Amino acid sequence: MAADGAAEAARTAAPCERGATVWLTGLPSAGKTTLAFALAERLRAEGHKVEVLDGDEIREFLSKGLGFSREDRHTNVTRIGFVAEKLAANGVKVLAPVIAPFADSRAAVRERHAAAGTEFLEIHVATPVELCAERDVKGLYAKQAAGEISGLTGVDDPYEAPERPELRLQTRGRAVAESAAELHAFLTERGLA
Repeated sequence: MAADGAAEAARTAAPCERGATVWLTGLPSAGKTTLAFALAERLRAEGHKVEVLDGDEIREFLSKGLGFSREDRHTNVTRIGFVAEKLAANGVKVLAPVIAPFADSRAAVRERHAAAGTEFLEIHVATPVELCAERDVKGLYAKQAAGEISGLTGVDDPYEAPERPELRLQTRGRAVAESAAELHAFLTERGLA
């Protein structure tokens, strides 16, 4: 019952006071982090409390020592989800640009949010693998092609794209500002911006 009351209070709060987790999932180099930071800048300028829980930073500081097995990836995602829910429950817009390759891990995070009455929005940054490989921000696709690494999500390790995300952003041929504007408009429709 407490979760229901908290959810109702959150829905009636002004947009700047409403917390939520906006989970940006997609392949490596899809543009998740770039998009999250562009959106965060705009939301902060509008007076929102915003935190970006970047997957790479979390791996370095919160999930240090975890590998890339399915179990370790699940642990990493659920840790991020725990932190995101706590922040969102306290009026922060949490932008989580995290690959989270497995649907069951993302579902576990969604369930944690639902149990607490905290809004969770799954955004699929739907960038084709060929375009991600062209961008190759971290050089991962080149290393995988050269045989230097294996287990690259979406290439030789699975990526389970969301079947029913709240929003699917098609990024091919679009500037970051266009994608950020689409996501901002979506949050506005939801009463969050």
